[in-house]
Amino acid sequence: MKNAISSVTKAILIILCLPLTCAHANTERPVTMADIEALEAQLKALKARFERQNPSVAQPTQDVKSASEPTTKKVHATPTRAAKSAIAEEKRKLDVYATMRPTYGRLETNGEDNWDVRDALSHAGLKVTHEFARDWSAQLHGEWSIDVANEGNFGRSRRAYTALNTPIGRFGIGKQRPAQYLFIAEYVDIFNHANSPFAYDPESLFFVDNLVSYRLTPGPFTFVAVAQFNGESGSNSDDLVNVGLSYDANDLHAALTYQQNDVYADDVQLGDNNLWATSLAYQFTPRFYAAVAYQDKNYDRRAPGADRSGHTFDLSFAYQLAKAYKLKTGYFDFDDGYQDSDPAAGSFDGFNVTLEWSPINALRVHLEYLNKSFVNGDDFDSISIGFRYDYKTTIEY
Repeated sequence: MKNAISSVTKAILIILCLPLTCAHANTERPVTMADIEALEAQLKALKARFERQNPSVAQPTQDVKSASEPTTKKVHATPTRAAKSAIAEEKRKLDVYATMRPTYGRLETNGEDNWDVRDALSHAGLKVTHEFARDWSAQLHGEWSIDVANEGNFGRSRRAYTALNTPIGRFGIGKQRPAQYLFIAEYVDIFNHANSPFAYDPESLFFVDNLVSYRLTPGPFTFVAVAQFNGESGSNSDDLVNVGLSYDANDLHAALTYQQNDVYADDVQLGDNNLWATSLAYQFTPRFYAAVAYQDKNYDRRAPGADRSGHTFDLSFAYQLAKAYKLKTGYFDFDDGYQDSDPAAGSFDGFNVTLEWSPINALRVHLEYLNKSFVNGDDFDSISIGFRYDYKTTIEY
């Protein structure tokens, strides 16, 4: 085929040269460079036209070469890109945060007024997350309270753990939130007070040390199981078991948990506590939120006649009055299982009302009234004003 193209090209060249030869014979004018360039241009045009009309023979040598070279390049390039992709998947993130929550108010107990500066659980912490593969990441988390009510020192640790997130769930070891708080208390804990939720607070779990935890989140469901292993006290195996399941979708939260923990006094086991709990929360509108939490608690004791049954009940509402103003209110009831006539009874109920102003997302200024009525002892009420300022920065590296 190449010989055919070459013969056609020669024929075309002869035909194109004839006029120039005749012209030279008649005029005896020498052939110039311009004549040659014009001839070459006409030849290229005719060649291109021929190739368009005969595409089967228009196969440039360079196309054959380019078809073979990329195959070799891909074989060598693929591992390099895969290596770069694996490195690119590694992500490190550091969250540094703090929240300061001082309050000032009047507290009335036993008919006496007391003005005091207090703290609504100020704290600071840091959290490092290292994603080293798809669906795999490691975390370390440390958080400490800030004693604003006294000298402003760093107080006890709230969280101190390391966790590993895997395709089959999250595993953590250290001081963490248990399922009881994550599923039950958190959704009613909307107030700017150290004792909120007020019925949940006296005997329930907020943070647990020496904890081993597991979490799995398939779709809208979340399963959490934790166990405490404190070799310094209690039993030689687990001292506490807490499991829970929650459903979260379309502004709805519903959860059920079970908790069992041993009760000791001077290394002598008195019995155990068993709790079943449930919670329900719903964002009815962008302005209106409601949540309820209930715990049924059995105090099982080895001593004859010492068993008792109690409960906690917390109900919380929040309503957005205007862009920067929110009204919060709640009702609570705590029953420790003792008869009202028993001097040891510490049951109470009450309510609270809070007006909150948030000119910016990081700042809340609140005015709160709180009332508690005890079955034994004097009632308690307080009115306070406080600030809450939240700070957080994220560094990716």
